[in-house]
Amino acid sequence: MSIEVRPASVFEDVRAVIGPKSPGATVCWCLSYRIPSKVNNALRGPDRGEYVAGLCRADVPPGVLAYDGDEPVGWAAVAPRSDTAFAHSRKIPHVDDLPVWSLWCVRVRPGHRKTGISHALIAGAVDFARVHGAPVIEAYPLDNGDARVDLTMAYAGLRKNFERAGFTHAADTTSVLAGHPRILMRLDLR
Repeated sequence: MSIEVRPASVFEDVRAVIGPKSPGATVCWCLSYRIPSKVNNALRGPDRGEYVAGLCRADVPPGVLAYDGDEPVGWAAVAPRSDTAFAHSRKIPHVDDLPVWSLWCVRVRPGHRKTGISHALIAGAVDFARVHGAPVIEAYPLDNGDARVDLTMAYAGLRKNFERAGFTHAADTTSVLAGHPRILMRLDLR
């Protein structure tokens, strides 16, 4: 299997990985941290997908996709922290005033998990941020030790996967997800 990571500019491929089975369903679409909560709560059903389609057409797409051949098999959300809800988070601290980028969601489609795709997505997101001028990239993974994590809530990633990609612990947070503390990890791209 040869995995290639590309910018998430093809909406149909993004929908295949993070969209709902039913077009009318109101699911995350990886918008909850990307847009203000008022806007997020107002977008219902197909409007959510239309919003994401617009993001895919932007000069800087909303993240990266992993492909196995032509099949999209994974997604990672990455953007400047200043463009996300993390910019104003009281639970995830700011380490300094650098214009960091945030990597907050890593999703691998069922049937493709445990094959290294999440590692390829993290590396692809780092490259994407670097190409777009990020001096530093942050992630807010679960610090779960050896404890199992519900796959639905593992979207934030796991500490050990980010350590493997060269990220280091930069700060503790007061954020908890699925019963596990989240930590702030960073990778300097300068």
